[in-house]
Amino acid sequence: MNNVEAKFILQGYRPNGADAADGTFAAALDQTRRDPALGVWFEREQAFDRALSAKLAQIAAPAGLRESILAGGRVTAPAPVARGWWRHPALMAAAAGVAVIFATSLAFWPQRAVASGPLVDFAVSDALNDRTHGGHGPEAGALQAMLREPATRLGASLPVDFATLRKTGCRTMNLEGRDVLEVCFKRNGTWFHCYIARRSDFPALVASARPMLAERNGAGVAAWADATHLYVLVTPGGHAAMEKLL
Repeated sequence: MNNVEAKFILQGYRPNGADAADGTFAAALDQTRRDPALGVWFEREQAFDRALSAKLAQIAAPAGLRESILAGGRVTAPAPVARGWWRHPALMAAAAGVAVIFATSLAFWPQRAVASGPLVDFAVSDALNDRTHGGHGPEAGALQAMLREPATRLGASLPVDFATLRKTGCRTMNLEGRDVLEVCFKRNGTWFHCYIARRSDFPALVASARPMLAERNGAGVAAWADATHLYVLVTPGGHAAMEKLL
């Protein structure tokens, strides 16, 4: 079994653990334990599914929906005048419920969105116009080495010690009086610039745990966050190069 097959199977794995003993998923689960990158993907997918399930659980069905549907099922004689389906109370209520669920789902669905905000604007401008990139020191070097690895997929938490990286040679810039770190790395012949800021320094910025993708001035951009840090990844290689890392 390869990772593509495993992902296809695991998309049906329920986040509450109800499928843990189901042999259908056994080989795919073993694959996540053998491949760290696949394991990270699976954990991210399960977190997304749990968040979506929690939101859907908060939606209350319209009052009397069950009774209306059952009452409609008991009607056997044709009505004297046929009504359009959209005028049937039960179906209208059901359609309203589906619309609410669909709208809620869209709020959590991974999508290409225009990444915006001062941190993204700053990162794109710096990556495309400033030639003073780089950094040094063992901590920055270790992070760069991890990011260069083909198996490393971005879009989740990174092993970042912000204070140590800043003190030991990681390139540090200033945005609105707050520090922003930059770590550059090269993969598949393409340069990537990863900008890292502390969420506590930019509390007003809206941050998504799932990468928001965009293309700005010909550059590929991805922005996301974890509980502690904000991340913006920029590459002159464009959107296609960016998608290979996520």
